[in-house]
Amino acid sequence: MDEALLRSLTPSVLAILVRRGADFAAAEDAVQDALVEAVRVWPADPPRDAKGWLVTVAWRKFLDARRADTARRRREDLVEEEPTPGTAPTLDDTLQLYFLCAHPSLTPSSAVALTLRAVGGLTTRQIAEAYLVPEATMAQRISRAKRTVAGIRFDQPGDVATVLRVLYLVFNEGYSGDVDLAAEAIRLTRQLAAAIDHPEVAGLLALMLIHHARRAARTAPDGSLVPLAEQDRGQWDTKLIAEGVEILQAALARDRLGEFQAQAAIAALHADAPTAEETDWVQIVEWYDELARLTDNPVVRLNRAVAVGEADGPRAGLAALATLDDSLPRHTAVAAYLHERDGDLTTAARLYAEAAHKATNLAEAAHLTRHAARLNARLRG
Repeated sequence: MDEALLRSLTPSVLAILVRRGADFAAAEDAVQDALVEAVRVWPADPPRDAKGWLVTVAWRKFLDARRADTARRRREDLVEEEPTPGTAPTLDDTLQLYFLCAHPSLTPSSAVALTLRAVGGLTTRQIAEAYLVPEATMAQRISRAKRTVAGIRFDQPGDVATVLRVLYLVFNEGYSGDVDLAAEAIRLTRQLAAAIDHPEVAGLLALMLIHHARRAARTAPDGSLVPLAEQDRGQWDTKLIAEGVEILQAALARDRLGEFQAQAAIAALHADAPTAEETDWVQIVEWYDELARLTDNPVVRLNRAVAVGEADGPRAGLAALATLDDSLPRHTAVAAYLHERDGDLTTAARLYAEAAHKATNLAEAAHLTRHAARLNARLRG
C-alpha cells in the first residue's frame, strides 16, 4: 500500500466533494472512510485510476451518509444524479482547500490540525502523536475546527499569509511519533507552490529546504543540541541547500519582498559560509533590518541583536539588546552569549543559569546549563 500516494491525493479528492456541494465536515468524513476502504481493498485489487477510485468511493460514502440523515432530507436532490467519477479539480479548488483549513476564524492549533487531517491526509492518531496529546483531545480539536468552517463558502478568497503561517507552524514541530512533520510541511508547501504562483510561497519553501538541510547536524549522538556555529557542515545536505537557494533567487527577482523571503535569505547566507567564521554577518544584519521593517517582530529584533554582536562586536550587540523587553523568550540566553563574547564570564555564567531555568524544553535547558557549568569551571580554575 502506497501511503504517500493516498496522502497526496487527499486534498484533491476532498476538493471535488466540496465543489460538488458536500459540506466540508461531511466531505472530510467521507474521504477518510474512502481512505480506510482503500487500505483494505487496494493491496489485493489496486485500481488503474487511484484518484478516480477514491472520488467514486468517497462520493458514495457521502451519499450513503446523506441518505441516512433524515434531518437533512431536503438536500436529497444531491443524490438524483451521480457525477462521473474521477473528474480532476482545478488547481484553484486545491488552493481553496488550503485557505479553508487555515481560515482566520480558527485558532492556530486548530488550523494546523485541520490542515494535517484534510490536506495532509494524516489520521487523527498520527496528528495526536505528533503533538503529544491524547487522540481523543485531537479528535475534539479537529471536530470543532470542521464545525467552525462548515458554513464557509468554498469559493471565498483566502489569505495566503495565514496559510503560510500554518505551514510554518507545522514545519517547526519537527519530528515526533511516526510522522515527520518537517518533511510533511515541505511536501504540503511544494504542493501549494504548484497551485499558486506567489513569491512568499516560494520564500517559505526555500526557507524550509535550507533549514531542513542542516537537520542531521543539529544534534549530537547523545541528543544534545549543537549550535549552528559548532555544527559539522559536512553533514549538511548540499542538494537541498542548492534547491532552496535557486527557489529563493527566483522569488527575490520578482521584487515583491516578504518576511519568508527575508528569512530564507538569512538562512542562505548561513548555509553559504564554508565555516562559521566566514559568515557574512554584515549582510545578515541588513536582511534583519529588512525583516524588522516587514514584521516589526520583537523576536526578529532579538535575533538582529545577535547578528549585530557578530558584525560590530559584542558591546554593539548588547546595546541593541538593551532596547528590547527582557521578558522575550531567549533574551537572557542572548545576553549571556554576548557577555561571554565581551569577556564578562561571571555575568555570562549567571545569565546562562537563569536562561536554563526559563527554557521551554529539556534539550535547550541542558545546553544552557552546560554553558553555565563550563564558565563556572573556568572561573574556579
